[in-house]
Amino acid sequence: MTMEASFLCLTLTSLLFCSTHQVRLTVSPSRSQFFKDESVTLICEDENSSDGGTVRRNTTGGTRTECGDGWGRSAGSTCEIGYLYPDDSGLYWCESMSGSSSSSIQLSVSGGSVILQSPVLPVMEGDDVTLRCHDKTFSKLPAAFYKDGSFIGDGPSGHMTLLHVSSSDEGLYKCSISGQGESPSSWISVEDKPTVAPSTSKASPPASNPFQLLLTVMRRLLVFCPYIISTLLFVSLYQHRSPG
Repeated sequence: MTMEASFLCLTLTSLLFCSTHQVRLTVSPSRSQFFKDESVTLICEDENSSDGGTVRRNTTGGTRTECGDGWGRSAGSTCEIGYLYPDDSGLYWCESMSGSSSSSIQLSVSGGSVILQSPVLPVMEGDDVTLRCHDKTFSKLPAAFYKDGSFIGDGPSGHMTLLHVSSSDEGLYKCSISGQGESPSSWISVEDKPTVAPSTSKASPPASNPFQLLLTVMRRLLVFCPYIISTLLFVSLYQHRSPG
């Protein structure tokens, strides 16, 4: 990083996160809860490298193990798990070749009949968040939703929307479908919207154009030349007429 970039990062530390290396884990389908025997694809994205990175995880079966080492099928920066089991529940993240790591994501594999579909990554303050309750057929059945163990509302079609979320909406969410059962709990995080201070710097004046400068000088000379010539002629005539 250059000295100018370092200075910029330091001056904006309280406002923005300045990073020259960012690694991200993408989950497809985009949810944190899965039924047993479902499949999932995990993709590492590295903005500074086409290699992406390696998917790693912490589960009860192993710590910091990488995709392909007894679980999953690795293909470059992509990791595919064809058949999920409850033992696959745990923390997943990406690690780049340089050692940088992404934020970790908690994946939960349920052997039950109900799961909650909620955002995998933190949501932004002020956004709307939709929660969906699914049975194994993914039918739109009526569901009840809970936050931190307390009932917060019904979803006649199996979904519920939290409007304009704030930090008070952070917590553990779950849902239940009558006659089917209850989902595991998933944590929803809410991040503050980034604020950027208004710029106080003034725009730099445009660079001087030599050709434009020459035209300006010529125009001014054309304006003043008649006066100069007239003055010189008047002085010359006066000198010739003055006595000897």
